[in-house]
Amino acid sequence: METVILEKVAEDYSKRKEALSHRIVICAGTGCIANGAMEVHAALAEIIKEKDIPLTLSLKEETHESERDPLLLSKSGCQGFCQVGPLVTIEPENILYIKVKPENARDIVEKTILKGEVIDELLYKDPSNGEACRNHEEIPFYTRQSRTVLKPCGIIDPEDISEYIQIGGYASAENIVCEKTPREVCDLMKEAGLRGRGGGGFMTGRKWELALKQDSDAKYIICNGDEGDPGAFMDRSVMEGNPHSILEGMIIAAKACGGTEGLVYVRMEYPLAVARINKAIKEARKNNFLGENIFASDFSFDIHVMEGAGAFVCGEASAMTESIMGRRGMPRVKPPRTAEKGLWGKPTVVNNVETLACVPLIFSNGVENYKNSGTAGSPGTKTFALTGHVANTGLIEVPFGTTLREIIFNIGGGVLNAKGVIDNSDFKAVQIGGPSGGCLTEEQLDIPLDFDSLKSVGAMVGSGGLVVMNKSTCMVQIARFFMKFTQSESCGKCVPCREGTRQILELIDDITMGKGTEESLELLKDLCVTVQETSLCGLGKSAPSPVLSSIEQFEEEWIAHVTDKNCPTGNCKELVTYSIVEDACKGCTACARVCPVGAISGKVKEVHIIDEEKCIRCGACVEKCRFDAISVGGKV
Repeated sequence: METVILEKVAEDYSKRKEALSHRIVICAGTGCIANGAMEVHAALAEIIKEKDIPLTLSLKEETHESERDPLLLSKSGCQGFCQVGPLVTIEPENILYIKVKPENARDIVEKTILKGEVIDELLYKDPSNGEACRNHEEIPFYTRQSRTVLKPCGIIDPEDISEYIQIGGYASAENIVCEKTPREVCDLMKEAGLRGRGGGGFMTGRKWELALKQDSDAKYIICNGDEGDPGAFMDRSVMEGNPHSILEGMIIAAKACGGTEGLVYVRMEYPLAVARINKAIKEARKNNFLGENIFASDFSFDIHVMEGAGAFVCGEASAMTESIMGRRGMPRVKPPRTAEKGLWGKPTVVNNVETLACVPLIFSNGVENYKNSGTAGSPGTKTFALTGHVANTGLIEVPFGTTLREIIFNIGGGVLNAKGVIDNSDFKAVQIGGPSGGCLTEEQLDIPLDFDSLKSVGAMVGSGGLVVMNKSTCMVQIARFFMKFTQSESCGKCVPCREGTRQILELIDDITMGKGTEESLELLKDLCVTVQETSLCGLGKSAPSPVLSSIEQFEEEWIAHVTDKNCPTGNCKELVTYSIVEDACKGCTACARVCPVGAISGKVKEVHIIDEEKCIRCGACVEKCRFDAISVGGKV
C-alpha cells in the first residue's frame, strides 16, 4: 500500500479550500442535530441550487467545473454552545448565526452569501449589554475559554480526513512511529505530565511505561468511550467532532508500549459517534495510517470498534475488558492492573477519549507548551459539560486551575433563579464529577479546579460534569438522584455495593417521605462510609460521595427533613404543606380554578382556604398565583 505524503495532502487541500467563494459550516453535533441542524443543511442546499450557485459538499475531489468558484456546504462536530444551536458559520466573512431554522435558509443565501449583508436577528446578543456578537471571537462564552482539544471539533468536517491532515493531523504519529523508540515516547509523555481525563487522573506516561515493561506477544490499546455520567457529553462530542485525533492518539500509545491492536469501546447510545469513528478508521486504513507497516515503517497496528450496551460500570477498565471478551461487565480485584494483565490476559492500556485526543497536541506543540497551561500537578486543559441552572449551557474547555466562579458566572453567564432570570445571589451549589463526585458551595467557588485541590475538599474532577443548582433545589433529592443512578448501575458483584447502595437509597427515600429520624441520618452516614471503604471497584467506592458531601455542606436542610418533617424548598411532596397567606391573598379565585381536586375554597375578594386533607401537593396553585399568597413548606 502506498503511504500518503501528509504535506502534499495538506497542500492540495489548502489550494482547493482557497478556491472557494464561501464556506457554510453547520454544527452537526448531536445537540444541534436534535434541534434541526440537518433540516437547516437540507434547506440551505436547496436554496443554493435554486439560485444556481456552484455547490460542493466535499473538497475530497476536484469540483471546479464551473467558471465560478464553488460554495462549500459542510458540517462540523459540536461547537460547544449547545443552548443556542443550531449554529451556522459563514466564511470568509466569519459570521456566526444562532438558533437557525430551515426558514432562515433563504435569507442566509440571498442576503449574506449573495449580498454580504449580516442578518442581525440571527446574531448572538450579549445579555450583559445587549450588544450583537458577530462571531465566536466576540462571544464571552468562547473568549473566556482555552479551546485546544475542542477547537477542531467546531471547525473541521469530522468525516473528511483531508481536513484533519490540513491542520497537522497524523504528523505527530508519523514522526513517532518512524523516528522515536517506545522508551523515548514514554519518557516524553511522563515529562508532559498528562493525567487521565476519565476521572482517576492517573499519569498516562506511567501507564504506558507499565505496559511497555510487560513481555508479551500481544498488547492492546483501548479507547474508553463508555461515557455514562448523567449530563456528561464531553467524550461523545470529541468522538463526533474529531475522531481522527483519537485514532492518532491510539497510534502513538501503541508505539509507546508495543501495542498490536486497538479497540474503541463506545456505548451504543452514541450512534453518530460510532458511525464517524468507523468512517475515520476506514479512511485511516485507506491512507496506510492503520494496518500493516503503517507510514511505510516496520510497525503494524489496527483499530476496531466495539459497541457496549451502556452499563456505567463498564467504564472501569477491568469491567470493560470483561465486556469486550463477551463476559458480564464486572470489575476484578487488582493487582494485577489492566496494563499488566487485561484483555485476553495480555497487557492492555485503557485511556479515556479526551486523554487520547490530548496526545497528538502534546507532541505537535511541544511538551513545554503543553505544561504552560494548567497547574504544576495538573497540566493542560479540561473539558466540562456545563448544565443546570446557568444562563449558558454547553461544552467548555478551560485550563486546570480555573475556578468555579469563573466558569459559572463568566463563561456560564450567571445563575438562573426559579423564574429563569439571571440572579447570581440565587446560587446554591454545583455538583462536580457526576455520580462519583461531590457537591461544592459558595465557599468553594474560588478553589482551583484540578485533581489535587478538589480531592482536598472531598470532590473530584471526574469525567467533567458540572451541574449548577439554584436555591430552589432540594439537596436531599439531588443526593437521591445520584444514588438511584449508581444503585441501578451496580454490577452486583460485591455485597457492599450491591446491598449497601440499595439500603442507602431506602434510607434517603424514608427521609424524603417524612419517615426519617436523627438515628436514621446517622445510620445513613455510617453506611456511606462502609460502602466507600469496602466496595470492590471505583463505582462502589465513590457512590456515596454525593450523599456525604450533601450532608456535610447542607446539614441543616437534611435535619429539617428529619426533625421538622419539612422540605425547605418544597420539592419533597410528602413533606410539603400549602397554606394561604392572608395578608397577600386578594380573593381572585385563580388558585381555586386550577386546583384539580377542589382543595381550595373561598369567595371572590375574600381570603381563600386550602384543605390539607384534599391537597395532593401538585403545585398548580403556586404557579397560578400572581401575588405570592401561597406559603409552601412554611416559606413564602
